[in-house]
Amino acid sequence: MAAHRLDKVNELLKREIGSFVQREFEWPGTIVSILDVEVTDDLREARVWVGAVGSMPAAAVVDFLGRRRGLIQSAVSRRVVLRHTPRLTFRHDDTARRGVEIVNLLDDIEQNLPKAPPLPEGESDPELS
Repeated sequence: MAAHRLDKVNELLKREIGSFVQREFEWPGTIVSILDVEVTDDLREARVWVGAVGSMPAAAVVDFLGRRRGLIQSAVSRRVVLRHTPRLTFRHDDTARRGVEIVNLLDDIEQNLPKAPPLPEGESDPELS
């Protein structure tokens, strides 16, 4: 039961923090996403996993959010009613960047991989049979 409640709190905080970060801050040439939130069992601390893809380094985004932690925490506490608003700590999650790299690698492989010659007319591919 407690794990289910924690999951709900995590998701609610993720949505509210993400909405606030997108609405209140500008990220020129960069896409910033709140990817996950992990709240401790006692709801006192929350790790916020941040993804950043674009011209702004991820470390700069995390540093920026860390310096504005009080503002973000205050805004979230007005929207999410909990006995204790968790103390937010921002951490970089490079999943988005790795995903972009993998897609680029797959595109590169598809473009540069030699193609098999076409089958003569009337023949079928034995691997498909």
